[in-house]
Amino acid sequence: MCFKLVIMFRCLFIFVFAATIFSSCKIITTQISDNYIYLQKEGRTDSKWKLVWKDEFNGTVIDTSKWTRIGKGESDWNRHMSRIDDCYKLSDGKLYLRGIKNPDTSIDKRPFLTGGIWSKGKFAYQYGKIEIRAKLEPAQGAWPAMWMLAEKDKYGKYPRNGEIDIMEHLNFDSIIYQTTHSYYTLELKQDNNPPHYGTAKMKVNEFNVFGLEWYPDKLVFTLNGVKTFTYPRVTSVDSSQWPYDQPFFILIDQQLGGSWVGKINPDHLPVQMVLDWVRVYQ
Repeated sequence: MCFKLVIMFRCLFIFVFAATIFSSCKIITTQISDNYIYLQKEGRTDSKWKLVWKDEFNGTVIDTSKWTRIGKGESDWNRHMSRIDDCYKLSDGKLYLRGIKNPDTSIDKRPFLTGGIWSKGKFAYQYGKIEIRAKLEPAQGAWPAMWMLAEKDKYGKYPRNGEIDIMEHLNFDSIIYQTTHSYYTLELKQDNNPPHYGTAKMKVNEFNVFGLEWYPDKLVFTLNGVKTFTYPRVTSVDSSQWPYDQPFFILIDQQLGGSWVGKINPDHLPVQMVLDWVRVYQ
């Protein structure tokens, strides 16, 4: 009996030890810096994706541990951004980012207001996969976008740190634009060496999943799980071609108007981008 007990305890010890080692191996796939920056471990390129961060929008208010409402700016994209409640709605597990006619121009003189969120200072990541399920409502002047900017400004001020546009949509188009911008494409005018953008046909007036797979040597854009456009790292050109070796944060906004999308038709408002969920894997 004693001999059998010894064997049993030894087997139990080996099982617990092996389980501990296996569990530890699972944990170290991602390193977290500053409590909110998720850095993918090297050598993970061929491994299975693991969910590391998400928002399903199931609450009654925007989760301020993950997002901040975007305020007014001076660029085309944020000229109409506002933090007022009229531009945001959470209902039935979805977040509505709205473009509206200003309900009170005595407080804010701008004729139009829009809603947008970003994860700056709360969540950023380097390498991995992001997917965003959303429905885009059309309108003249509507310019919804899902994109990313550098969290730490490793190479200096914009555009030296680059910009990754997971999705931009214009007016009533049936296509989306998926783009990269950088000092290399904007200042050095190297926007075709390699090509810096692609387009993809989406399901109009339905939910689509807009995505990006980000590797140390390429950006792979996706739509509904299908790869649509790849922007590769090129080592034989100016180093500013690849600023995508640092953490980026997420921006999602229902923009209105600007030199690219054109004038806003107020009769088409309100217009909304309806977010179902955001998920990030490494």
